[in-house]
Amino acid sequence: MRPFCLYYAFSFLPVAWSSSVTVYYQRPFGATTTASASGSAAAASYTGAAAYDPTVLIPPMPPNPAPPTTFFQQLSSAPVPGLSIPQAGYFFGFSVEFSVILQVLGANSTRLAVPFLNLMSNIQARGGSVRVRVGGNTQDTATLVSSLADHKMMEKEAQDTNNPTHTPALLYTDDVLYMLANISALVNVEWYLGIPLNDTANLRLGIAEAGEAILGDKLIGFQVGNEPDQYTLHLHRPASYGPANYSSDFGIVDAALRADSKVATVDGKLLGPSLSGQWQPQEMWDVNFIPDHKQSLAALSMSFYPNNNCAAVFGGPNATGAVVPQQIFASYLNHAAGQAIAANYISSTLLAQTSNLPFVMMETNSASCGGFPGVSNSFGSALWALDYGLQLAYSNFTTALLHVGGQGVYYNPFTPPPTNQSTFRDWTIGPIYYSVLAVAEAFGTSNQSRIIDLAMNGNNTFTPGYAIYDGAVLARLALFNYVSDSTGASAYTATFAIGGGATGQPNGTPAQVKVKYLLAPSVSSKDNITWAGQTFGSAFESDGRLTGTEQIQTVTCKSDNTCDIKVPSPGFALVFLTDTSTDAETYADVKTFPTTALTKTINTLTIDPSVLATSNGQAGANFIPARTSNGKKKTSAAARFLPNLAFVLCISFGVASVLWRTV
Repeated sequence: MRPFCLYYAFSFLPVAWSSSVTVYYQRPFGATTTASASGSAAAASYTGAAAYDPTVLIPPMPPNPAPPTTFFQQLSSAPVPGLSIPQAGYFFGFSVEFSVILQVLGANSTRLAVPFLNLMSNIQARGGSVRVRVGGNTQDTATLVSSLADHKMMEKEAQDTNNPTHTPALLYTDDVLYMLANISALVNVEWYLGIPLNDTANLRLGIAEAGEAILGDKLIGFQVGNEPDQYTLHLHRPASYGPANYSSDFGIVDAALRADSKVATVDGKLLGPSLSGQWQPQEMWDVNFIPDHKQSLAALSMSFYPNNNCAAVFGGPNATGAVVPQQIFASYLNHAAGQAIAANYISSTLLAQTSNLPFVMMETNSASCGGFPGVSNSFGSALWALDYGLQLAYSNFTTALLHVGGQGVYYNPFTPPPTNQSTFRDWTIGPIYYSVLAVAEAFGTSNQSRIIDLAMNGNNTFTPGYAIYDGAVLARLALFNYVSDSTGASAYTATFAIGGGATGQPNGTPAQVKVKYLLAPSVSSKDNITWAGQTFGSAFESDGRLTGTEQIQTVTCKSDNTCDIKVPSPGFALVFLTDTSTDAETYADVKTFPTTALTKTINTLTIDPSVLATSNGQAGANFIPARTSNGKKKTSAAARFLPNLAFVLCISFGVASVLWRTV
């Protein structure tokens, strides 16, 4: 393992004294940035990137007729027919686009992104581990090289790849894999990687050779090609390319890996076919994909987005066929949205079970081409993703990975600040990250949680619910309310009873239950989202740790062996039914990580805003022009050769470190 430091900023510059200085209002930790009366700070509060788009949509009106606001649900203490296969707390994970790992995971193997570690630690505490895929469209044109100029870990090569996101081909070194290994040394993260499939005549197997050696048991497997059913659309294959051709390409990779002396294990290490919806899964099964490659398969995989924003992103907002976000917002705000996706895979997940293979949603999110403003970054998307994830689990998927892109997408679970703002801005945590936390708590760490859709409230699409059994014990309820109604009139009360025993007795309704809520004022809200009373704040406000006091509601059940659970509109309630299911309710001691390197060592002067407001900003004829980068005036020789403080303070992991900022 390589020594590493944990860093918070992304700029690594040598120390040099200069006559240039940048003055800005440094926002205190946890505070909300607001513009001054002059309005000069307005531009700084929004960069223009999609990840911070301020668009807020109009919530759909409450449905007419309205769902019943009181109803009864009988539950069984013993497992019931129709339960899913056992699920794990790592069910929801992340797919990180290869091209953005420098921003999301770390600058290199010696400088890991502290907020990312904290975000993963939150999930590990609740679900035991986290599964992360590094790949996407950019994996198919990525090439492992022995070294890059200036000791870079990755760079973009100037060549036309016909990539749907217009991203140049990537060159990277094995330091990428050491970075993943170092992350796994701190947080229990397991990895999916991708083998390029753009050129089967000249296969590039370096990622398999180095990945296996460096990641060891933290490597789950290798995805063979990304969304091959899109290859003809992107001009990567001839128009005749079909399922049989992909199966043949998969076999070429399989054989090459087995012939590679640097690859130790191929059995149970490959994933495919990773279809995006252009081909139906059955078309792959019909060409004997599973029996032909069974020995090598780690899992069957798919990739799917229910919609796309490609016309607007690549053709402009007035492009023909561009989707209007306001018009499709309501389509995400009901139970049928997730059911419709999962239904297309029911026969395939059954086939996976008979083949003793996991079934993985390798990449998904609200809409491809970055999602929709006001939809993908709203509280409504958190409810949609949470319900969608539980529906996939009920349909016997084993893992689902929410995609993470760069600054140009709306749907990110988390987004680092732009590089040039990384010294004074924090990360932005998207609404769907809260969904991942809730799913991890719903399934817990036993790896024996089985879920069933209750078809609750007369199978009303706006008020769905699930029961979750931990082994043979009814452990938790997951209750949704998609209706957005600030009056409170659409909040509902679900009354339930378990079995038939007396209150507080085995196999009966418990004497009390505990409840955690995922809440926001409206489905269109971007801010004021809380999970059990805690939040990651607004844009640019998070270091990956929840803030605020955790709030767990205790509900005393009634003497008639029933319990009443209120679910606000909109909102989600996770109800803990047994003592064992509440063992891990609080997470005050979640492991967090300190920064062990001082990186950006210039442009850090702060001035009291009240003083700055009354100054004229200049000093007569000798004023220094304002700028945001280091000045070009000459500095003394001594200043030019001062050692980089990041290097001085960076001490190898496991040895005492000089801590600059604890986060």
